[in-house]
Amino acid sequence: MSERTVRTDDGVALHTRLDGPADAPYLLTINSLGTDLTTWEAQVADWATTRRVLRYDQRGHGASSVPAGPYTIDRLGHDALAVLDAYGIERVDVCGLSLGGVVALWLGAHAPDRVSRLVLADTAARVGTEQGWRERAALVREQGMDAVVDLVLGRFFSPDFRRSGAPALDAVATALRDTRPEGYAASCEALATADLREVAGRVGAPALVLVGTADEATPPSDARALADRLPAATYVELPVAGHLANLEQPEAFSAQVADFLAATTSSSGDIHA
Repeated sequence: MSERTVRTDDGVALHTRLDGPADAPYLLTINSLGTDLTTWEAQVADWATTRRVLRYDQRGHGASSVPAGPYTIDRLGHDALAVLDAYGIERVDVCGLSLGGVVALWLGAHAPDRVSRLVLADTAARVGTEQGWRERAALVREQGMDAVVDLVLGRFFSPDFRRSGAPALDAVATALRDTRPEGYAASCEALATADLREVAGRVGAPALVLVGTADEATPPSDARALADRLPAATYVELPVAGHLANLEQPEAFSAQVADFLAATTSSSGDIHA
């Protein structure tokens, strides 16, 4: 494992981490709103045996810089390209979850020459409403992260998982509280203006659209609508899992992604895992 800081063209420092064999193909992962690169730990344990897993904290999150907002999906997409450029990666498989999935979708539509395959997990071409995101941004700026932690946990995880007392619950709650309010609010503003429905059809890369059936933030209907817009999509549902399906069902999530990336060809279809 190695870490380095990548500087974007507007001077933001992005914290990155690389795991896996030096001769393996790269896989770029992009975190969700209010989390950081550690949210992928369970997946890295599986994927880094055959992949060079490159993670980074999106601006406003984790150990990356927190510039003043608002942010945009275009800006976050260029951050991802800056990470690829810094590592000398011309083309890569990308796995993004939630906000990270929107950024991954942006890459597929606006930088198709840089993307080999896409995993779009618990995400949509249009997430939520502009009013809802702007209200949440204002709330966090006024009252801090504690004002939204319970709300977000309720949308991140299924009821059964919340009742389980799993360690992931405390880990995500801590990550949320540690996220700087401006970074979170500015990222909410990126989602407020992000609508990739009209450009999703440009994505030429094979895509896995993966969603938990108990996802309240981006429900299966949204994921299905996204898959229907993509020219080469495979749609997979993970039963019972909530919005952070990689944490609720890490083994199933990791296996679905690994199987998809290992495939030499892609065809559209539905799978209920």
